[in-house]
Amino acid sequence: MQAARRKLFQIVAFGFTNSDPGNLLKGVINKGEWKRFCIPGMNCYSCPAARFSCPIGALQAVNGNMDFSFSFYAVGIILAFGVLMGRWICGFLCPFGLIQELLHKIPVKKLHLPKVFTCIKYLLLIGLVFIVPVFMTDYAGAGKPAFCEYVCPVGTLEGGIPLLLANESLRQLAGPLFWWKIGILAVTLTGCMFICRFFCKVACPLGAIYGMLNRISAWHLEVDGEKCVRCGKCALECPMDVDPCRHPNSAECIRCGRCRAVCPENAIRFRFGYGRK
Repeated sequence: MQAARRKLFQIVAFGFTNSDPGNLLKGVINKGEWKRFCIPGMNCYSCPAARFSCPIGALQAVNGNMDFSFSFYAVGIILAFGVLMGRWICGFLCPFGLIQELLHKIPVKKLHLPKVFTCIKYLLLIGLVFIVPVFMTDYAGAGKPAFCEYVCPVGTLEGGIPLLLANESLRQLAGPLFWWKIGILAVTLTGCMFICRFFCKVACPLGAIYGMLNRISAWHLEVDGEKCVRCGKCALECPMDVDPCRHPNSAECIRCGRCRAVCPENAIRFRFGYGRK
């Protein structure tokens, strides 16, 4: 029942974020008033159906944009969501998170990702989201959105492909960079089939930010040490390969609640607030 409620929550969030499907046939980007606002999850600004902006796309403008009011807004909205909810956003509100979970249902052999690969998303965050926009600017001094331009598979799937399918003039402009990103997308989607939330674990810079805030977020996971019998069922169930008993506020935990659902002693719970009870 809990899994069904979460899936419904994800579907509603996906629909709300992409609530302008008419543009998919037109092959144009929605540039309405709501594009001033960022959603908390990963959803490409260039997706024709998207009604809001992507926080990572906005964040890349911080280091190279002279509009400091916009810069402070982009940083502030991400930190506000992160401090309140941590990676709960990844588990419940992220449109691309839903896509990854659906791909993982394809019946192929499931694999576990070595922990070392989870560091890649932090390197992408530091290098392509923060550092490169400072040194790669256009004639007006605006920073280059390096992650979106060179890596982001979310933008390729939700923005690049739909726009090219519906707009012939854009198809004629597709070059090596587009096919490079198609390759990244293919690796990402294939990885999601074998490894649950492959992109979240390896390459999502937004998940990296929220993960760093997991330890201080108001919404957090608690394990009752007196009730816990160390059966290990929660660790086996976790889609993010976290052991909740040892690391209840791991940077990888997306607060999906699957660990709590399988706990035989009801030793795991989620709580909003600070201080122990």
